Amino acid sequence: MSSPADDILRLYDDHAAAFARLRSQALFERGWLDAFMDAMPPSGREVLDLGCGTGLPLAAHLAARGCRITGLDGAPAMIAAARRNLPDHRWLLADMREPPALGPFHGLLAWHSFFHLAHDAQRRMFPVFARLAHAGAALMFTSGPGHGEALGEFEGRPLYHASLDAAEYKGLLATSGFELLRHVREDPSCGGATVWLARKGLPAD
Repeated sequence: MSSPADDILRLYDDHAAAFARLRSQALFERGWLDAFMDAMPPSGREVLDLGCGTGLPLAAHLAARGCRITGLDGAPAMIAAARRNLPDHRWLLADMREPPALGPFHGLLAWHSFFHLAHDAQRRMFPVFARLAHAGAALMFTSGPGHGEALGEFEGRPLYHASLDAAEYKGLLATSGFELLRHVREDPSCGGATVWLARKGLPAD
């Protein structure tokens, strides 16, 4: 029997319609999305949305502001919904832990998706972020407020979350070539999300 950590993609695939119905479209994340765009380099607006879900409302907001979206999700029903919602953008069925050959991108987003990965899988994502990121690219992801694991519930099944501690995230960003721009723990203006915004360093002259 699979563990809750291993069941995440199957859970979202089985209940994509419920997710779409329950997912707030109020866009209380707008302030962070705008900061993410402001952190992107002026050279382009190619964004990779890792764990994109249905594309609503985050990718839709970025697309409306001129971004070209490539979305990855390992749940087929989520990708099918994203293709219906934003047919002019690119949606790929893939696990964020093993992305296809893509990029580089001017922005990487892993909003309320990265924190479904187990601790070691999260650590292994930082070289992936670096590989996918253009020089000067913005990276934004959400985590838990501190080190640990937690089980929520979605449609009667356990919903796995994990987080490293803040010091480890800061170290992983630094060693992967990212400068931390802003970090807010349990941001009350964003539904209590713990958010990280970073930028990949420019090459030395």
